[in-house]
Amino acid sequence: MAIEIERKFLAHPAVLEHCRSGVDIVQGYLFTDAENTVRVRCLGERYFLAWKGRRQGPSRREVEREIEPGTGAAMLAMIPARSRVEKTRHRIAAHGHVWEVDLFGGALSGLILAEVELGHADEPVVLPNWVGREVTADERYRNSRLAAYALRSPPIADRRRALHPRAQRTPDSPISASVRPRRAWRLR
Repeated sequence: MAIEIERKFLAHPAVLEHCRSGVDIVQGYLFTDAENTVRVRCLGERYFLAWKGRRQGPSRREVEREIEPGTGAAMLAMIPARSRVEKTRHRIAAHGHVWEVDLFGGALSGLILAEVELGHADEPVVLPNWVGREVTADERYRNSRLAAYALRSPPIADRRRALHPRAQRTPDSPISASVRPRRAWRLR
């Protein structure tokens, strides 16, 4: 069983200058509680089934396996839209690490999260200038929790049009005012 060690941050729209090509991701949640998360993910043309354990700081146990595309597509189709998240993931090398930057769609349009995987929990990380507040321990930014806010997502192409690289935002705001949907989502 693998141990995933990662830190998660809000990212400023300035990161969009580095987002040249990405892979589209749709993931749905079969089960989630305080101890377990089970999800199915479509990553480009491939499908994966994953179990993740409870987070302890930046670490948690994880098992992920690739599954047959037909099985993955059927499982994802059975998951209600309110339990799915759409995003485009970009990989960006900065300061000796590879960052995964997720641009969210639908009701989450404008939300940009950046994650960095580490070799050990106390590994030092130099933050790029487009990285904002750390949200690793903030349960509201777990993808399974974000799925509850997504409800219905427009096609990924609509998400790309909604994001603008010169959008203004405050340092702790996950969504800039200029890309905020008409009915902005709020994390409670």
